Amino acid sequence: MPVLILLFIVAFIFYIFYKIKVFRSKGHSEKQWLSAKASMSLGFFIALFGANQIYIRLSVPGIIVGTVFILLGIINIWGGYKKYKHYLPLLIVKTEQSARQDR
Repeated sequence: MPVLILLFIVAFIFYIFYKIKVFRSKGHSEKQWLSAKASMSLGFFIALFGANQIYIRLSVPGIIVGTVFILLGIINIWGGYKKYKHYLPLLIVKTEQSARQDR
């Protein structure tokens, strides 16, 4: 299915994009926040890759491997989302503080 292939390529590109932004950022909270977004992108990539495996190979090993990838992707998305929710308020506070200091 070409749509799944396109989606997991886009997810992988977002993963690379956020990883580059992690290395270029300076603040700890910003690094962790961007790392969480990269983790969610990687989770989408893994889950979509697993869905593609199930779609391509309708055999028992293909379904097992695809299911494992989907579960790992969901776990990665969930962990990244929890990390994203944790660091977003901290990043907002640090941004507001630095904006006040610049005035």
